[in-house]
Amino acid sequence: MKKTFKIEVDCANCANKMEEATKKVAGIKDCTVNFMALKMKVEFEEGADVDAVMQAVQKACKKVESDCEIFLD
Repeated sequence: MKKTFKIEVDCANCANKMEEATKKVAGIKDCTVNFMALKMKVEFEEGADVDAVMQAVQKACKKVESDCEIFLD
């Protein structure tokens, strides 16, 4: 399953850090962060709990970039 989320991030380097952190979260198959469009495209592994995985993604991204925001709704 693939989903797109709106994000708020300050620079392209920060977006890259968010992308790399997201790819390391269990339940994530792939992730692409587009800084210019302020969008995060996430592909989940089969059977993953999307809400739980995205909570973990948000936590991981806050560790690498504390002022980033992922809009989950």
